[in-house]
Amino acid sequence: MTLIIKLESKKRIPKNELLSLIKKEAAEIDINKIMQATTFLREDAKYMQSPYREDYIERFSKAFFVRIVNIKDDTADYKGCVDIKKLREFLESLNNLQFEAKSQEEECFLKIAGIIATYTTFVREESIHPVGTKFPGGLQLKNINGKYLCPVKEKQLNNPSALCRFCVSVQDKSI
Repeated sequence: MTLIIKLESKKRIPKNELLSLIKKEAAEIDINKIMQATTFLREDAKYMQSPYREDYIERFSKAFFVRIVNIKDDTADYKGCVDIKKLREFLESLNNLQFEAKSQEEECFLKIAGIIATYTTFVREESIHPVGTKFPGGLQLKNINGKYLCPVKEKQLNNPSALCRFCVSVQDKSI
């Protein structure tokens, strides 16, 4: 992500400035890149149980398209600044994942996921996964009274390829 280069010398960054940078990244995403990301999703999910696999692919493909449109169209005024240290760690993690991409499709997937995750985490302060995302065992991400409850957060905190440690959601204690 080119955001890393643009943030290297910054000591603080207002959310609106970050949104402007994210919008420039999102402007590069077209339907072809979303289709490539969906191809990666299909390949990545080939060993998941059906119907969870189909729901996963459909939900993420749709979420990618909708979220990219939302980013491009976002004209809200966001107050405050981003935690620059956390953002740098986040972007470094994304960069490491993109460096390890094994195909053009995976690269597209990671780029889109990175743009969306940066937007949801640092600008909107929402869960990276959309509310209603289903996880194995029929578990879902929920939003209760403005608090994002994830059924798998604690299990993913030590996963180096997961961005869960940056996500604003908390572990759903009812699980």
